[in-house]
Amino acid sequence: MPDLSLGNLTTLIKTFFRSAAFVAFVTVSAFAQTQRPALIPEPREFQSRENLSLVHGVSISVPAKDEDDSFAAMDLLASLKELGIVQSAKGTHIYLLRDNSPAGKRALAEEKLSLEQPMLDEGYVLFTSKNGLYVVAHTAEGLFYGAQSVKQLVSGSGANAAFQGCVIRDWPAMRYRGVHDDLSRGPVPTLEYQKKQIRTFAAFKLNVYSPYFENTMQYASNPLPALPGGSISKADAEALVAYAKPYHVTIVPEQEAFGHLHHVLTWQEYAHLAEVPSGAVLAPGQTGSLPLIKQWFTELAAVFPGPFLHIGADETFELGQGQTADEVKQRGLGAVYIDFLKRIHAELAPLSRRLLFWGDVAMNEPALVTQLPKDMIAVAWHYEPEGSFSKWLDPYTNAGMETWVAPGVNNWNRVYPNNNTALKNMQGFIAAGQKAGSSGMLNTIWNDDGEGLFAEDWYGILFGAAASWQPGTSDIAEFQNSFGKIFHGDATGDLDQAQLALMQAHLALEKAGVEDAKDALFWLDPWSAEGQQTAVKIKPALEEVRLNAERTLTLIAQARQAGNLREPEAVDAMELGARRMDFLAFKFQTAADIVGTYQKIYQEQNDPEARKHVSGKMWSLSGRALDLRDGYGYTRDLFKDAWLKENRPYWLDNVMAEYDTAMQLWIVRAEKLRGARQQWIATHTLPSPESLGIPQAAAQ
Repeated sequence: MPDLSLGNLTTLIKTFFRSAAFVAFVTVSAFAQTQRPALIPEPREFQSRENLSLVHGVSISVPAKDEDDSFAAMDLLASLKELGIVQSAKGTHIYLLRDNSPAGKRALAEEKLSLEQPMLDEGYVLFTSKNGLYVVAHTAEGLFYGAQSVKQLVSGSGANAAFQGCVIRDWPAMRYRGVHDDLSRGPVPTLEYQKKQIRTFAAFKLNVYSPYFENTMQYASNPLPALPGGSISKADAEALVAYAKPYHVTIVPEQEAFGHLHHVLTWQEYAHLAEVPSGAVLAPGQTGSLPLIKQWFTELAAVFPGPFLHIGADETFELGQGQTADEVKQRGLGAVYIDFLKRIHAELAPLSRRLLFWGDVAMNEPALVTQLPKDMIAVAWHYEPEGSFSKWLDPYTNAGMETWVAPGVNNWNRVYPNNNTALKNMQGFIAAGQKAGSSGMLNTIWNDDGEGLFAEDWYGILFGAAASWQPGTSDIAEFQNSFGKIFHGDATGDLDQAQLALMQAHLALEKAGVEDAKDALFWLDPWSAEGQQTAVKIKPALEEVRLNAERTLTLIAQARQAGNLREPEAVDAMELGARRMDFLAFKFQTAADIVGTYQKIYQEQNDPEARKHVSGKMWSLSGRALDLRDGYGYTRDLFKDAWLKENRPYWLDNVMAEYDTAMQLWIVRAEKLRGARQQWIATHTLPSPESLGIPQAAAQ
């Protein structure tokens, strides 16, 4: 019988718990090594292996000495250095190899791995072994994308860094994966910020950047529309093209060539080309329309050497209402539209580029779509989740034309992108495009009201990158659990929860029937006729909106306290979005409180007990009005700071004027309330609510 004295019993208990802890440690460690790590995009094939320690740093080898491959190595090394991982001959070896090199063939053969035909253009094999880490690919693009995956598979930093051991075989579902960025309705990024965009796109395996021009590309042949300081110069464009090349990003410029040309057609020199006076649509029948288009695109082709040019041609609402009215009556709107696209194609044929065009107008005339040249590419766009996207794709696929799909990040006109809508739209549309054989994806950013901040859009951009690389229907929840760690280096999960909280804030407004957190709500005066109507609708959602926005701010603060975060500008932009959303709701709450309180004071001013408190309550009301001044003022400063981190100063004053006007409105109202208090002190009477601009009825 064992000795169960107190001392021996204590020893047995300690031994048991040490053993249990050891078993638990082994189990957890083994479990951790078999778990698939967070990656964006997710690779097609993944097998776990034992981790590699980076305690002695790394040594990167590129035996082929190819310029592109050497760039991939330098780019990888720079990323590792940011994590405190040193370059050392004694470090873990990383080999970047082509599959047709002796070393590449040998490495694949030893692992019994191969690159199959679908992998050759952009695919790669990545594996770890006792000799180090290997990335093997057939092309420079594949090797570069493999190196991007290496970055994401590193955990820890400095001497504590380790590489997730694994075997990966990966290749994209879609050939072209891009971002379409509106540079014509307010923000015009600096060249340095565009370079940052290129680096980040490439890091997540996007390979197309499409800047959108209405009047913001500078043309030597037509210099008037592009305002100095608010447009892209030829020199900047050439510099960006050169910068993007080693990152394997093709720049596909879009110059609107049919609609959306108001800021061109308001110039007297081009006024005669407008379908309707001071309109936005070129008149197809005007003899000067095609020469203007040819001049633009000839200059674009000289600057942007990629295989594509985008002619736009969407939303031509005015067509048939002016100069082409008779022709449209005789031939039909679709025929006139399709004919002009064919003429543009013929005019630009000497440039030897494939033309992309937006697919919204021509899809309404499927019988006529067959007349379009088969080398044109229809970019089908739609920004809502749908059960089926065949309506937007079938007219072109049935006509034998190539298609790209264009979902959207849902940033336009919003204080922060509505990712409830955006992610579901991307998920469904991109999967539908893959099924229909679409070769490309353009994730769209629009700045309709001129207030867009690109740093707010990365969440949607990265999901679009994942969904277009990964085959089939991408998992939204999986992405949401990976984003914070991969993009920001946030191990706490707080930033993932912060994004979800902002989505809940949008959802609360939608449930109240207010659509979502639009900029119009942020600027709307709650005491105006429209504001009073909106206040009734929005009231049930205000508390939930604020709680979610404030939860976002708390989570961001916690994530910042936990350690240094990557992409701090994007975190700042999310904070700004949360503060604007919180203030939007606070404004409606406060404005309603002021109305209700003043009406009550006014109605009870002859009550002896109530009269004792009038002066104090009036003092409080003037302060409440200044709370709204303060809220606009603080977000104004944050917005300005965020804008200038991305953009040229151009257009910023237009947004600042909105803030200044809103601040002045509440300053004036606070002064009126202060004056009403002074009247009470002097005469013990109060001015009517109407004379102060206070609505007759408080929002209920």
